[in-house]
Amino acid sequence: MTEVPTITLNNGVVIPQLGFGTYQITPQDAKQATLEALEVGYRHIDTAEMYRNEKEVGDAVAASGIDRSEIFVTSKLNNGFHERDAALRAFDATLDALGSDYIDMFLIHWPLPTIGDFVETWKAMQEISESGRVKAIGISNFQVAHLQRLFDETSIVPAVNQIEVHPYLAQDALRTFGTDHGIATEAWSPIAQGKVLDDAVIVAIAEKVGKTPAQVTLRWHIQRGDIIFPKSVTRSRVEENFAIFDFELSDDDIRAITQLDRHERTGPDPDVFDYVPAN
Repeated sequence: MTEVPTITLNNGVVIPQLGFGTYQITPQDAKQATLEALEVGYRHIDTAEMYRNEKEVGDAVAASGIDRSEIFVTSKLNNGFHERDAALRAFDATLDALGSDYIDMFLIHWPLPTIGDFVETWKAMQEISESGRVKAIGISNFQVAHLQRLFDETSIVPAVNQIEVHPYLAQDALRTFGTDHGIATEAWSPIAQGKVLDDAVIVAIAEKVGKTPAQVTLRWHIQRGDIIFPKSVTRSRVEENFAIFDFELSDDDIRAITQLDRHERTGPDPDVFDYVPAN
């Protein structure tokens, strides 16, 4: 089986650099999709309370026959549970849904800076961490100003920041800030929902190395140090996304792809996003 590289987080926890994402996978499809990803060789699964498929992910992990300790599972706090007591209850609900007495990583999904106090939410996350039922805690979609508040007002540095990153949104400044403070970058929407796959620069590099544009883009992330979790419910695409460890991009290739940066988001702006779903 292909050996997926790992990254050691700031608290010593080891995370596979390639994972399987479950965003927009329906509960009806999530168990089978996750099982197939585990069959292909993925050992890192990313879900969230907001995705409403935690139970199915947990069912797949249990049904896989793989020892739980070999699978890294991440989930995220729903936006409606930012107050302390609500956050603690939501974490308990995540464990129940996953059918596990611990989780490898738990993240604040969005900072919601216009409607709440993410610092108080992070203090609740610290309580969760101190309970011993999560190996690492982190944040998602946090900007530099948000992170600076956490550093100034709390005691635990997040293990990861899961942000939108792809060749059209390289996020070098935010990634560098994270690196300087011991925070690993996880990249969601790593191929910009497919928007970069027709880019002439990426297509030319793919033709040169004999890989697909998706594989080249994912490899760009890996070589830059991002943790990624592409999503697909198509078995052939899941296998394609996993087959990125038998080639390398040159420094010139990495530079050319990074220079495609347009500061173009496919998702919301974290500075103003304040969506709270009905729970």
